[in-house]
Amino acid sequence: MSTFGILIFLFIGGMAFWLLTFLLGFAVPYWITLGVMEKMRPKRILDEE
Repeated sequence: MSTFGILIFLFIGGMAFWLLTFLLGFAVPYWITLGVMEKMRPKRILDEE
């Protein structure tokens, strides 16, 4: 039973590691880039469609 607990611990730790890797490698830079592009875009006073 102890081996099963260690395997579950390593599995959950591995999932957390890959989730953080994804967030720091893709999601956060993408979010920052969208925010920067939104700030750099010229503002229009009257949006006419």
